[in-house]
Amino acid sequence: MKKVTIYEVAKESNVSLATVSRVINGSSVVKEDTRKRVEEAINKLGYRPNAIAQGLALSRTTTVGLIIPSTSVSFSGRVINGLCDVAKIYDYSVFLHTITEGVTDIKEIIDEVIKSRVDGVIIYADKDLDDSVKLLEEYNIPMVVMCNHLSSENICSVYVDYRKAVYELCDSYLEKGIDDIAILQDHRNDVVSKMMRNGAIDAFKKHGREYNGYIEVSKDNRSTYKFLKSYFKTHRHQVFVANRDSQALAAMNAASGVNIAIPDEMELVCMNESKYTSSVRPEISSFVVPSYDLGAISMRLMTKMLKDERVEEKEKCLNALYSPKHTTKE
Repeated sequence: MKKVTIYEVAKESNVSLATVSRVINGSSVVKEDTRKRVEEAINKLGYRPNAIAQGLALSRTTTVGLIIPSTSVSFSGRVINGLCDVAKIYDYSVFLHTITEGVTDIKEIIDEVIKSRVDGVIIYADKDLDDSVKLLEEYNIPMVVMCNHLSSENICSVYVDYRKAVYELCDSYLEKGIDDIAILQDHRNDVVSKMMRNGAIDAFKKHGREYNGYIEVSKDNRSTYKFLKSYFKTHRHQVFVANRDSQALAAMNAASGVNIAIPDEMELVCMNESKYTSSVRPEISSFVVPSYDLGAISMRLMTKMLKDERVEEKEKCLNALYSPKHTTKE
């Protein structure tokens, strides 16, 4: 027999999940006609309350849930450090949850977050957000989204403006007459890939041109190095832009394998500087991303929301600083 969920009760009675929870917990703030409607739905569907429903109306726990895709954990180390440092200042604990694409159901993670009775949720969103955000909104839980810009009554966001970074990079090359600029798609971070592509499109539009240098990669591809080694046999670019350090390293090695000299024949830029982009030779020209600030500001926004303090900017934009090294000519 199928187990009835709180979501179905909320839908049947046409109320929010939080309202169902308040009825279950005997809250006095629910109107009588609404209470009767919810109780009728519970009886009709045969719903039995669980820890999720009961935990919704309980008191604050000074705990914040942090949801991060498992593929982004290594990159987000400094993000987590910034977040935890600010959490400590304001006496909050951070409960980490990871999502594995194709393995972990986002709804299961949401259930775990609610069961743990967190006061708020911070999501590291490297993919386009779908109904999962709407689902969390129904719980009336304050939420901060990192790496994606959106906002609502209960949602704030903090993100790095990769669109602006790529726009300025492409604009500087176009000013010098260099227009063959390739950007490699990154399936691990769809949000950043779209920002990068849009930045290039805007820069070329400024110069009266159409941008056609976006390199799409099949989701089935398992090796960026093998893909690029084959790609470079028939394609040459003046400038090649990658999002992650692993992509940039793969590009550098693949170019070397088919005798493309960097930077003389092709310049290489990585959107996220790391210890790897600086430790290889030649050092890779990269953008310095304020990852620590990304976490720290996200947590500060969360504390403001939880303490009902005024939030002046619900969408906080951070800038990346270009740091030219030895894979570019200037």
